[in-house]
Amino acid sequence: MKTRLSVNVNKVALVRNTRHLGIPSVTRAAELCLQAGAHGITVHPRPDERHIRAGDVHELAALMKRWPGREYNIEGNPTQNLMAFIREVLPIQATFVPDSEDQFTSDHGWRFPHDAERLRPLVAECRELGVRVSLFMDPEPEQMAAARAAGADRVELYTEPYAAAWGTPEGAAQLQRYADAARAAQAAGLGVNAGHDLNQGNLAPFLRAVPGVAEVSIGHALIADALELGYAATVRAYLRCIDDAFENS
Repeated sequence: MKTRLSVNVNKVALVRNTRHLGIPSVTRAAELCLQAGAHGITVHPRPDERHIRAGDVHELAALMKRWPGREYNIEGNPTQNLMAFIREVLPIQATFVPDSEDQFTSDHGWRFPHDAERLRPLVAECRELGVRVSLFMDPEPEQMAAARAAGADRVELYTEPYAAAWGTPEGAAQLQRYADAARAAQAAGLGVNAGHDLNQGNLAPFLRAVPGVAEVSIGHALIADALELGYAATVRAYLRCIDDAFENS
């Protein structure tokens, strides 16, 4: 199955929050991305509301109801404010990320067995609500079976190390790490997502090398490109990267 594209609209909210005019609109950005073919929308509502606010989560939930078959993915730390949003809006997917409240951006995955006890009941609650759970993980094959044992449906491989190494002599070794982690995840019965610093240059090579990636979540680079190209043209460009990966693999 071809990889699906989820657009993270956090950076649209970040720009909006610098003024009190309500522009640019987060929901309008999401709608334009969906119209252009994006398969889903991702938000990460942090406790300090530095970008996505509680109202955005609910407005986007209402928008996504008009787009059956498209995925609403809410990510964040389930020990902070994430679970309240999940209970209220029932997204298709919840991505658990081990961020501290004041963390600048996500920069590491969950660790097992250290995090197993606190994650297991929260994962179970999501699954009882009918919400798929993805755990944000470093590309370490030996951790994948433990993520599955905690109840996860998927893992999201944290791709910043790959992005940083892309185009350097370390790039091939990093790709092998992710390919090995993806195979280990699939062997454990997990679906595989990926995200962080993926862009038009490095996306297709990643998907060609890493088997079975179900979904990529892309925000910063995609919104940066959209400042120059517009939302629709940018989404279509990323979809072409995905097509290229599958046509030339």
